[in-house]
Amino acid sequence: MGKRILLIVGGGIAAYKACELVRLIRQTGMEVRCVLTEGGAQFVTPMTLGALSGQSVHTSLWDLKEEAEIGHIQLSREADLVVVAPATADLIARMAGGMANDLAATLLLATDKPVLIAPAMNVRMWEHAATRRNVAQLRADGVAVLDPDEGGMACGEYGPGRLPDPSAILAAIQAMVGPSRQKLADKHAIVTAGPTHEPIDPVRYIANRSSGKQGFAIAQALADLGARVTLVAGPVALATPRGVTRVDVRTASEMAEAVESALPADVAVMTAAVADWHVAAAGQKIKKSADGPPQLQLQPNPDILARVARSDRRPQLVIGFAAETDNLLDHARDKLARKGCDWILANDVSGGVMGGDDNLVHLIGPGGVESWPEMAKSDVARQLAARIADSLGAD
Repeated sequence: MGKRILLIVGGGIAAYKACELVRLIRQTGMEVRCVLTEGGAQFVTPMTLGALSGQSVHTSLWDLKEEAEIGHIQLSREADLVVVAPATADLIARMAGGMANDLAATLLLATDKPVLIAPAMNVRMWEHAATRRNVAQLRADGVAVLDPDEGGMACGEYGPGRLPDPSAILAAIQAMVGPSRQKLADKHAIVTAGPTHEPIDPVRYIANRSSGKQGFAIAQALADLGARVTLVAGPVALATPRGVTRVDVRTASEMAEAVESALPADVAVMTAAVADWHVAAAGQKIKKSADGPPQLQLQPNPDILARVARSDRRPQLVIGFAAETDNLLDHARDKLARKGCDWILANDVSGGVMGGDDNLVHLIGPGGVESWPEMAKSDVARQLAARIADSLGAD
């Protein structure tokens, strides 16, 4: 049986391209059911989409026959992938806000399946701070977002905002549900993410600015390829990726113990920004003193990456991260040699990478340095997951 796609068609002039997308999807042997928003129906008719898909088209949350059987829940759960094309600025905003004020938004809020959106809108709307913020929120929530194409628009302006070509959307769909979907189905991956907090006293701690976004995105990308993923997460306020087992920790020692407990594994991706030192924490809040600031005696924390790389239960592939502010590649090569891991992903954190949504990394391994272009952290994650699958010889 072919994969089942639920296609939500938003309200924009690019909605006419949904017809071609439906045709292409069906040519691959996949089944597609369409949900047409009120705005989308201004540009394409239910009859057209129904004829092309071979399925009835859903348009209203208030369909008495469908909703008598809680039809919107069934639609949201029966598909293997939910696709929104075109995804308008309004629909993106409602998704990011968790609204459920029409059939499309309700389906997106009720689904437990992967979601892919293809934005299309005026260039000013795409570049507006509110849209950028909403897209970043969706990516943090695990939604796959295609960047719009650049070119001339119906409004006469030029720039990014055009709906990607239907063939490009189809390729993204196939990447998410095609044969490669289960490349890591028999593999176990451990991912560490976020900072650690090392207590000084009951109210203070040593920490860093790591947001955990890159590690969480990698955990999701590995799970999307079918891996069983154990995500060991420092104290970050991020939603748990779909299909991932999450273990929350606070200190470096707790993270080391959680990683040790999760072994054996086929791959370990150590993205966490683990504090290098801890102090002997005071039992009570340290008060100001006329004698000056307290003298903190720092002790080294366990080197989790080196421990995993040298473990008698060592994963086949051990990957570390090197976050540096200067001499990036030299420091990363040194770390690769010292830690005993297979690959290091190096990134410059002297700017706004920590806490941001984009990353520029260099993959360093036995073959040398491979520099990737700057891209969304979710795209970095998918590219890394694909490389991991190839390295492990996954079918």
